[in-house]
Amino acid sequence: MESIGNTAETVSQAFIRAINRQDVDRLVELMSPTHRFIDSLGKIIEGRDKMREGWAAYFRMVPDYAVAIEEFYPSDPVVVMLGMASGTYTRNGKLHPENRWQTPVAIRALVEDGLVAEWRVYADNEPIRKVMATGK
Repeated sequence: MESIGNTAETVSQAFIRAINRQDVDRLVELMSPTHRFIDSLGKIIEGRDKMREGWAAYFRMVPDYAVAIEEFYPSDPVVVMLGMASGTYTRNGKLHPENRWQTPVAIRALVEDGLVAEWRVYADNEPIRKVMATGK
């Protein structure tokens, strides 16, 4: 396991790296036992096991999902990150260039005891919705 420190910023950076590697096991290691994920529509998923399933399913749907953070605004125990989220939607595991999407993203992470207690995403879901409606 990589040594990351335990500030909100360093833990959040490690979480982003795990997302960008589609490393579900590492994501779970970085989550607190009572981890809460809140999506841009306000849906809340609680617990490591549910999030393990959630990330695994999302990476099957968007196998090249990535988040490129351009700005970090840390104020322990919280960090706000701004950047772009992107990926290629797939129904069958094949990546078709016309199914690629990207959208601006803001993420608010709450870090407690060196683990991500809450991961809240603010993003416009319309780009992936359009691809899901018309893509392969």
